[in-house]
Amino acid sequence: MRKPDPAQPRSLNRRSLFAGAGTLGAVAAAATLLPSAPELEAQVAPVLPKPERGGGYTLTEHVKQYYKTTRI
Repeated sequence: MRKPDPAQPRSLNRRSLFAGAGTLGAVAAAATLLPSAPELEAQVAPVLPKPERGGGYTLTEHVKQYYKTTRI
């Protein structure tokens, strides 16, 4: 097998051409969508008081939703 000569330019084959074109298209599409993306506000859960007698289990909306998904 012959080593490529660094002085000669590489030949562009069809696969690398289409891969480069696809990558360029994806980057262009992402660049057009990013500036118009709305900024999402971080939702902070309210701080609940600590239980007086230990424990710590709280029936939150998240837990209720989980229980709904486990019903048969």
